[in-house]
Amino acid sequence: MYYEADLDKIDLNSEPPSEEPARQYYFMAKCKEWVREFERKNGRPPTAFTQTFGCQMNARDSEKLAGILKNIGYTEADSEKADFVIFNTCTVRDNANQRVYGRLGELNGYKRKNPEMKVALCGCMMQEPAVIEKLRKSYSFVDLVFGTHNIFKFAELLCTVYEKEQKGMIIDIWQDTDKIVENLPVERKYPFKSGVNIMFGCNNFCSYCIVPYVRGRERSREPGEIIREIERLVQDGVVEIMLLGQNVNSYGKNLDEPMTFAQLLREVEKIEGLRRIRFMTSHPKDLSEELIQVMKESKKICRHLHLPLQSGSTDVLTRMNRRYTKEQYVELALKIRKEIPDIAITTDIIVGFPGETEADLEDTLDVVRKVKYDNAFTFIYSKRTGTPAAAMENQVPEEQVKTGFDKLLKVVQDTAKEQAAKYQGQVMEALIEEVNENDNHMVTGRLSNNMLVHLPGDASMIGKLVNVSLDQCHGFYYIGHAADVQLL
Repeated sequence: MYYEADLDKIDLNSEPPSEEPARQYYFMAKCKEWVREFERKNGRPPTAFTQTFGCQMNARDSEKLAGILKNIGYTEADSEKADFVIFNTCTVRDNANQRVYGRLGELNGYKRKNPEMKVALCGCMMQEPAVIEKLRKSYSFVDLVFGTHNIFKFAELLCTVYEKEQKGMIIDIWQDTDKIVENLPVERKYPFKSGVNIMFGCNNFCSYCIVPYVRGRERSREPGEIIREIERLVQDGVVEIMLLGQNVNSYGKNLDEPMTFAQLLREVEKIEGLRRIRFMTSHPKDLSEELIQVMKESKKICRHLHLPLQSGSTDVLTRMNRRYTKEQYVELALKIRKEIPDIAITTDIIVGFPGETEADLEDTLDVVRKVKYDNAFTFIYSKRTGTPAAAMENQVPEEQVKTGFDKLLKVVQDTAKEQAAKYQGQVMEALIEEVNENDNHMVTGRLSNNMLVHLPGDASMIGKLVNVSLDQCHGFYYIGHAADVQLL
């Protein structure tokens, strides 16, 4: 049942409800009272700025935070010089943490000029005890800190910030949860496309990855809730959805009535008015024959699969705890290419994992050449405290890592350009997403295979599916024009 609430009709003299999401709407109503007082005092509503670091899961969480802020009366600011600033953080790599610390230094200056300003931090980085200790010591001006498991409590925590009598940082970090709270407000970045969480957490414990420690164990949403959410989105004008999970291929295993990810996709495809379905991320060890066939037969699932490799060396993959071999991965990828010839396959690759040799790197290059990725996100290994890999011996020298990274990048770029060139002269459907930032007489669209195309147009085309002739390949994108043809 979709939960809706008129905040002005909530009785704030009563005790807050114990059940969610009614409890959070109660606290939204209390926050709204504070917003009204601010407006009376300052002659304007308070402003809020939400900054997202990290993945699409974080981006979706930020839309929920923004939805709550809008619901209680905040107006959106376009910079950090706002009355309320919240950073939704990532901690997959150390440089993500350093970016947040750098930005916090700037916020401290803004807050000195605006004593009523509030600063909040949430997300994966906040789940690390060392981070919390550093915030206590060096960034005591921060008002609120919470993590990934209790993001649904944002309104309740915000009330605590407003009502506290003395200065001091409020910290509310949960180590884990089995809660999934539905039907809170969401402020979408795009009116025509949206992410939809189908599960939370991860059970894989790859030895380099901190995600299971900061996102918790896998928890799948009930399929009925997912379907109802997508139906509401479609009624609101959404034509493309992205199903989100740390490993969507293991969706449904913990449900009372288990359902496979492929079965969920079949149900999503039945939704009338929905035109495109995307998903990420897929762990290779869990990608089933059933899923391949569903993708092959589908008219709505986009022709793009993100299939993280991480390394092409079986020895390195074993130390990473990825639970597949080089040969198994290549066999799977080539089978997908055979079954779905027009699919684009992208991947993630780490260079410099502890103990990686030049021979290991050559194995990775061999996989890139065989699979012929349409794009690859390449990373230098980042030691994350608390993961098994951080304690491994044989950390790779920096110069060797840099040399290997440059070599990999060259092969990836050459392969991706070769793959992109195949589409020259074809007519393909693109979802127009925005006016081109460098030329307001051009718009930018995304093809089913996830490649970008720029073509003449204006803002009236945004959100529409347009047939586009791909005229000029520029490596990782196309220049084209709207084609007056009917695609089959």
